[in-house]
Amino acid sequence: MTNEEQGNVQSIAQRKLFLNNGAELAYYDSHPHDGGAEDGISEVVVLLHGYCGSSAYWERIVEELEQSVRIIAPDARGHGRSSAPNDEIYSMETYAEDLAELLIKLQIHNAVLLGHSLGGYITLAFAEKYAKKLSAFGLIHSTALPDSDAAKENRDKAVSALEQNGIQPFVDGLIPKLFAPASLEARQGEVERGKQIGYGTSVQGAIATAKGMKARSDRKHIIEQSELPVLLVAGANDKVIPAESVFAAENGATTKVELGSSGHMGMVEQPKELISAIVSFVNSKQ
Repeated sequence: MTNEEQGNVQSIAQRKLFLNNGAELAYYDSHPHDGGAEDGISEVVVLLHGYCGSSAYWERIVEELEQSVRIIAPDARGHGRSSAPNDEIYSMETYAEDLAELLIKLQIHNAVLLGHSLGGYITLAFAEKYAKKLSAFGLIHSTALPDSDAAKENRDKAVSALEQNGIQPFVDGLIPKLFAPASLEARQGEVERGKQIGYGTSVQGAIATAKGMKARSDRKHIIEQSELPVLLVAGANDKVIPAESVFAAENGATTKVELGSSGHMGMVEQPKELISAIVSFVNSKQ
């Protein structure tokens, strides 16, 4: 039996396509044949995962969400089943361009875009350049703020560690920090699952992405000046991106949700509450 048959997969992406820049992008599509039309589903929700993750980060919430919306969940370049181009830096703008081409190829012209952590940085870059392709967007355990000087130093340390030791030791150190400290011991299964997903990240992809996150700009104005509804989801016990950073910018149509028991992984730590927040947000904007 293969790893995939056993369920030991690092991605839920079941389809792939080649982008014009040569990258191969893997993605999950809940309604790949009719776009949900046969089920009366017209709304598309795109879910972008975090650093050293994959579309599998969403595996606990996809089944319920796809009953009412079409879910597209890509593996970002360098992650999961997508290819890892040799570019020195994967900028947030490059990630946004990858996504724009994916949506064009899938003939999706209007979507709700929600990004977790790194995925939130990409979401903001996408909203800056391709706002007309969106009906709403949101950040899940992410922020519009740029890296602080200390965070930039940590990106450099991450690059050095990846270059010296490879992906597995880096992921082993990273994943436990993503969960609320108080529940970490009780969540060893989820932590191990997160590590297995993380091992699917290429060293090249992890390095290039760390450099891209370090170089990203302040995008508070993208939220503040947007006329689109914005969802902001924070974890009360998030030690990576605290609630005050998630809520650092808002507009006149902002929905703010704090998950009281979550660290940085609400889709794993409080999946039912996150599903409720997403469904309420999507329904409220219609």
